[in-house]
Amino acid sequence: MKKYAYIGCLGFIAVITTEFGVIGILPQIATHYNISIDKAGLLLSAFALVIALTGPFMTLLVSGIDRKKIMLAAIFIFLLTGVISSFSPPFWLLMLVRILPAFLQPVYISTALSVAVANGNKKNENELMSIVFSGVAIAMVSTVPFATWLASRFSWEYSFIIQSLVTIIALLAIYFVLPDMPVAAKKSYGSQLKILKQPTFIVSTAMNFFMIAGWFSTYSYFAEYLNKAKGLDSMMVSYMLFLFGIIGVIANRISGKMLNKNIANTTALFLSGTILIPLLLHFSGTNTIAIIFVIALWGFLYSPSFLNASTYMISSAPKSLEFANSLATSFGNLGITLGTTVGGWIIATNGVEYTPWLTLLFGVLAFAMIVLRKYLEKGSISVQKD
Repeated sequence: MKKYAYIGCLGFIAVITTEFGVIGILPQIATHYNISIDKAGLLLSAFALVIALTGPFMTLLVSGIDRKKIMLAAIFIFLLTGVISSFSPPFWLLMLVRILPAFLQPVYISTALSVAVANGNKKNENELMSIVFSGVAIAMVSTVPFATWLASRFSWEYSFIIQSLVTIIALLAIYFVLPDMPVAAKKSYGSQLKILKQPTFIVSTAMNFFMIAGWFSTYSYFAEYLNKAKGLDSMMVSYMLFLFGIIGVIANRISGKMLNKNIANTTALFLSGTILIPLLLHFSGTNTIAIIFVIALWGFLYSPSFLNASTYMISSAPKSLEFANSLATSFGNLGITLGTTVGGWIIATNGVEYTPWLTLLFGVLAFAMIVLRKYLEKGSISVQKD
């Protein structure tokens, strides 16, 4: 049922607003706490690292619990984070409350996806997943730029107030609309862990890791990059985030339909942005019209990355959707951690204008994984024929 997919999408908006809402306000947070921009970036990378390290284990641990209760618990923790953060606590406490919801983020995503496709048509599975994942793009077009705009007009704490309000709406929707969903038959841990022995799944995981690391090498410092490398002020950055998100919403729906036809080619098409965008950013210089065009294309090619990565990984382990997706979320966030950390180091040592070249490097590695998976699949087919 599409209704369940849209509820999952609403919760995803809350999740993404919390995780990525800091991207547009990192310079202000750094100024407020009198810290460097790369240290402020820990608010994003530490969040992602916790997801990467604990996601699959948490998903396995709660795999037998009612799905509605899991989604409610996860969103409630996100609400707690937004409320405490809005009071501008000491940096160590801000970091702590940022980390807490990270333990349940992959659990929420994998559960929301399984709920969305549970009663749907198998042929439309990727489209239903795209509805849930469109929460990423919708957050980028609505709550994230709006929170950034409010922060530029007033103070960065307003960003967390917006996060809290969105989370409350998601919490109420899940509580009142979603029915109880007890797990009929819990899969054994062994049956789910089998996918870790599949070479194609391992290679698909590596592709996800490199692709997300590539995108976030630059995207994590979106505001800083546009401020310093392109000379845009905070107000203009909020408009760019808005444009980025609008294009992203459209891209997610297009990608969902394309994935139903060919998963590998769709993934490769959108992955091409990790190579194309750095080149265009370099040659666009400080020309505002050119920058707007590049950011629109950036939003289109980047936004379906989580959907594409998850679908690409799940396609190599279709019988373990929730666990495979939790691994996709974990390794994607490990990619965020690597991209944000190395990007921060590049900024500290050379300057923010060099981060797009890191995106290109990781993009090439991701493409290599797609080629390797095709080679492994061809080898597997030839073995079966023999």
